[in-house]
Amino acid sequence: MRLICQSPSLMIRVIFLTLMTGAVLAALSGCSPLKLLNTLNPTGPVDHVYGVAYGQDPRNTLDVYTPQTKPANAPVVVFFYGGSWNTGSKANYAFVGEALAARGMVVVIADYRLYPQVRYPSFLEDSAKALAWAHKHAKTYGGDPDRLYVMGHSAGAYNAAMLALDPRWLAREGLSPSILSGWIGLAGPYDFLPIENADVKPVFFFPDSPPDSQPINHVSSSAPPALLMASNTDSLVNPKRNTGGL
Repeated sequence: MRLICQSPSLMIRVIFLTLMTGAVLAALSGCSPLKLLNTLNPTGPVDHVYGVAYGQDPRNTLDVYTPQTKPANAPVVVFFYGGSWNTGSKANYAFVGEALAARGMVVVIADYRLYPQVRYPSFLEDSAKALAWAHKHAKTYGGDPDRLYVMGHSAGAYNAAMLALDPRWLAREGLSPSILSGWIGLAGPYDFLPIENADVKPVFFFPDSPPDSQPINHVSSSAPPALLMASNTDSLVNPKRNTGGL
């Protein structure tokens, strides 16, 4: 397991400890980061609201998970799942929302448009809209918009990274990465040109993939704090080049 933490805030430390609870079990069995997520079990009852629209497309919907204790000013985590930008459903990641909400967080899990319906950068535009929705509506669900985090796994970690590092996407929503208290990437691809994965090539217009599509090209000293996690044995996303390189 490879762990990198850049200027961690208190809440990122909390998420880190939550993930590490599962990481101990995952390490014992050689689990991937996705299986690590599956080890996160709720520690208490949570409430949820399903299918909230954040845009016009049928895939522009999200689910919200909150502690049943009805928090005030709880941290807000927006989670994006992976799937090579080809597959995925928020319903399959309910366990993430339930586990983090049970630990006192307001959690938003969003669907976004996928290939072949769209290509880069449409899924980033959707992700920015979902994050903007969470920022706007956080207080409605007991969350604190000033404690907003974006988190993702695999392709979803890419989406999270681009929102945190490249200001173009949140600017479309009248916002900037400065609204983020931090971001968390699990097994994310942050530097993957030239593309080798056949499923991903058409998503990024291979062989004419734009260099500015790569998170590593947008790193700056003003970026929000980050927690990056990956498996040293990940055969799909090179952890040394991506997590280690970023």
